[in-house]
Amino acid sequence: MEDNISADLEAIWQKICAGLRRDLGTQIFGQWIKPIKLAAFDSNSGMLSLELPSEFSANWVQDRYSERLSLAWKAHQPAIKGLTFEVQSGAAKIAQTSPFNGTAAQNQYNVAPESKFRLDLDPRMTFDQFIAGHSNVLALNAAQRTAAAEKPLFCPLYLQSSTGQGKTHLMHAIGHAFREEFPSSTIIYMSAERFMIEFVSAMRRNEGMEFKASLREADLLMIDDIQFIVGKNSTQEEFLHTVDSLISQGKRVVVAADRPPQALDGVDQRLLSRLSMGLVADIQSAGLELRRDILNHRLSTMPHQQVSEDVVEFLARTISRNLRELEGGLNKLLAYAQLTGREISRELAEEQLSDILSACRRRITIDEIQRTVCEYYRLDRNEMSSKRRARAVARPRQVAMYLAKVMTPRSYPEIGRKFGGRDHSTVIHAVKLVEQLRGEDSEMDNDVRMLLRQLES
Repeated sequence: MEDNISADLEAIWQKICAGLRRDLGTQIFGQWIKPIKLAAFDSNSGMLSLELPSEFSANWVQDRYSERLSLAWKAHQPAIKGLTFEVQSGAAKIAQTSPFNGTAAQNQYNVAPESKFRLDLDPRMTFDQFIAGHSNVLALNAAQRTAAAEKPLFCPLYLQSSTGQGKTHLMHAIGHAFREEFPSSTIIYMSAERFMIEFVSAMRRNEGMEFKASLREADLLMIDDIQFIVGKNSTQEEFLHTVDSLISQGKRVVVAADRPPQALDGVDQRLLSRLSMGLVADIQSAGLELRRDILNHRLSTMPHQQVSEDVVEFLARTISRNLRELEGGLNKLLAYAQLTGREISRELAEEQLSDILSACRRRITIDEIQRTVCEYYRLDRNEMSSKRRARAVARPRQVAMYLAKVMTPRSYPEIGRKFGGRDHSTVIHAVKLVEQLRGEDSEMDNDVRMLLRQLES
């Protein structure tokens, strides 16, 4: 890039990064966005190249953040028509690390320039790849009905869940299934943020009628993160008329948000009525069993990756806030192990995922663990600090030490002090012993599982 253009783009990039750091959080920003480097800008095509340190990270950023980055660049510099994601020269290639399938994603890391309403569905987000559980079965069934050949009984379908629980996956899956059922149909999928930008841009270019006509030609319209469209009067008005038009034509509409329709702030009452008139399908937070099933399913598609059941159980129990974090944690662990050649172990998971784990852990105290263990084994609380070595006392004490290490951020010396001032080596021995016994003794494993459930409930 020429020096003056390069300086302008660098300044814009710093502004974009500031916004992304605020929106995504320091941990995610530092892991995926911060390593991006500006490369070449082609003024003829309007394409800007972004470089990442590995094929894995280029694939991940392209999959998750390409639209967001593209919209941010266009908002700051209209001369930029699209982005390409490239691997830095000399960087290590990563093959077959995607947790969704056994091969690397088959795409070129490109965001097409200015192709309005281009259908950009993730090929990995299908119904086959969506793991069902008690918390999401209603939303899954509703999504499948929406994509089926027969006309659904409800419209629109409103998918509601907190961040990272699978509503975007279901929207992509609806798009794939609907396109397979109706190959010549018109499908539009976009975020509410993109809807607003496209609408405003069309109005400024005096192309408002063309924009409205294009939307109303859709056989299936899907808008993600609808909570970001509220408070914008003109945009709400246009969205309301579009939904009315499509419903009256028997077309299908799907929206997704992080809250129910009644909790949308600043929403027009007419639009609220339309969003509520169909089916509101709530996706609850994934339970332990579903989180475990998701990890095992991802790993089953990667037979070359060796991850022990102990590590899977550890990740499923500790990364509990949302499935995106769970998936991201597994990705990071697999990538790090492959790049460094280190064996995937619980110690490696604790080391590399410390930020995610510390944010997800419920603040369980060692006192709470000791009290629960004593109640379970019918022991006096003082036995946790006593010098008695009888097996009936020592083994529950070792289990409590193990749980303290698994469920709290306390160090070995800190745990030892809470157990009568014991040395850190005693705690290390207890943790390793209980880990070993869990693999050899089903009764011990059952005891630990029961205690984990009690403490997490």
